[in-house]
Amino acid sequence: MLDQDINNITYSFSKNNEKEVEQFVGIENYATYKTKGFKGEYKTLYKDFIVKEIDANGKILSLKENRRSSSFSNELNDRYTTFNLTKINRDTFEAVRKLSKALNVPYSSIHYSGLKDKQAISVQKISIRGNYIKELKTLKIRDLFVRNIYPSKKPVKLGSHLGNHFTITMRNLENINNLRQRIAKSLKFLNTFGFPNYFGLQRFGTYRPNSHIVGQLILKGDYENAFKEYVSTTYSTESDESRRVRSDFRKDGDLKNAFDNFPRILKYERTMIQFLLENEKDYQGAIETLPKDLIRLLISSFQSYLFNRMLSTRVKKGISLFKPVKGDVIAILDDYNGNITKVKYIYGENYDKFVKKALKLDRATVVLPIIGSTTNLDNFPLMKTIFKDLCNIENIDTKIFISEHIDGNDFKGTIRAMTIKPHGLKMVEFTDDELKEGKIKVTIEFSLQKGSYATMLLRELNK
Repeated sequence: MLDQDINNITYSFSKNNEKEVEQFVGIENYATYKTKGFKGEYKTLYKDFIVKEIDANGKILSLKENRRSSSFSNELNDRYTTFNLTKINRDTFEAVRKLSKALNVPYSSIHYSGLKDKQAISVQKISIRGNYIKELKTLKIRDLFVRNIYPSKKPVKLGSHLGNHFTITMRNLENINNLRQRIAKSLKFLNTFGFPNYFGLQRFGTYRPNSHIVGQLILKGDYENAFKEYVSTTYSTESDESRRVRSDFRKDGDLKNAFDNFPRILKYERTMIQFLLENEKDYQGAIETLPKDLIRLLISSFQSYLFNRMLSTRVKKGISLFKPVKGDVIAILDDYNGNITKVKYIYGENYDKFVKKALKLDRATVVLPIIGSTTNLDNFPLMKTIFKDLCNIENIDTKIFISEHIDGNDFKGTIRAMTIKPHGLKMVEFTDDELKEGKIKVTIEFSLQKGSYATMLLRELNK
């Protein structure tokens, strides 16, 4: 629900629950719509959500493994120091900032493959340009742990990992009849058919789900409103203190008071406000104080929002999640790790017999476009109509990513599987919940390919 304010718009969700926020970012449908959910809770404790990166060789990283490191060798052309970073309740951006400060190296010298959940225990590969073996061995940063340090010729590259392995505990489940059997049935369905491959709330902000809105405004070159959305728009799902300081600033527009009152945890907001104090009304400059990685994430969040909306619209039109229809695009998967290849076919043309067989063997998948500067909608007959209708609803130009305000090479567009299947999804524990008397906790394990969200699997169980 939108409450129109004289100076800005405040977003108010009637129940402040996750389902409402999901709908706000385009997540609306379920694969398991015929079954009831179990109404559990996850991320009660950090250890209830464990994420382990799967490296390019298919190895699941260990939280504690710590092999002895070899020496850095210029003769062997070693240029980077690579290591496993275990984080507790720290997102990747925050962890990289802390490493940059502690080691006195530029933020841009630190490389990672993917972003991990904040409210979790996670492990991922990191590399730093130069020889930092000695410094990393003695490095002490709260809730960050460095292990398996070794020299490497090349850095970790964005997207170079295969996926992530999850161990997740759901708590506070009602001890109803046949609960174990009901959960097992849902897990079997998800193993067999998969679930909608939505971009999860982490992409948009769980408590302030507006990264896509800021991204769209940047694309349009509307930096003033991008600043206001980032800094002063309030959401009923955020903390009382955050809502209070943003609301005060929205009402009085006093930059000095805002800088004094915004808590230090709102680092980016304070930096932008300070910039405007020194550079009156230079909203573009204020936005550009954000890290480049974050600006790219904001714009890609808008791409993700469009994908979510197109997927939800398709399902609402009564089109199956699991069976292709005329005009769908089918991508062939590679033999090694099941990633999407560049080999694509349009369903309903000359290769349907071949495509059906590939789909049955899990060697192909229906894909939707992630709209970008080079997307040719003529290559997506079914989704072309859906996207154009969405543009009319959202009041956006179909060529919005051909923008003078961004580097189009960063947002060319790509394709994404419409549904995704977990690997090895199983229940590993079903027992009494020690935190809630009379309730049950369940622990599940599974792996997902990179770019897919464990929370989107959990919502199938937790609806």
